[in-house]
Amino acid sequence: MIIKKDTRRTIYENLFKEGVMVAKKDYNAPKHEELDVPNLQVIKALQSLTSRGYVKTQFSWQYYYYVLTPEGVEYLREWLHLPSEIVPATHKKAARPPRPATVRPGGGGDGAYRAPRGDRDDYRSKKESAGGDYRPSFAGGVGRGAPRE
Repeated sequence: MIIKKDTRRTIYENLFKEGVMVAKKDYNAPKHEELDVPNLQVIKALQSLTSRGYVKTQFSWQYYYYVLTPEGVEYLREWLHLPSEIVPATHKKAARPPRPATVRPGGGGDGAYRAPRGDRDDYRSKKESAGGDYRPSFAGGVGRGAPRE
């Protein structure tokens, strides 16, 4: 399919910026949900990148999910004339704020002695069991365990 260069540039720029793209399988949609470009042209441009191995496609519930591969990052960087410092959003490391050091109520894992809990010890120490002559009987004959005749 013939796609104008400025339209292709818009699609590629958005794909490179985000690293992923979603397109509904609606070939007659007047425009893509995120871009001001016909949806068919978005699907076909990304189908072209998929056939060259620059994008991985996943189709689910009438939506195409496109993920940029490392080869695709290099290709789009060359096609869009971008420096190597610019990377897609999916390739950036998320800066997490450091977790505050809090002391957990109950002793934490610092090796402090913790007294045994009486209620649990009583439960665990019960040594009662059924006698050796106990034979359970299951009456009914319903289900898979029914005796065969």
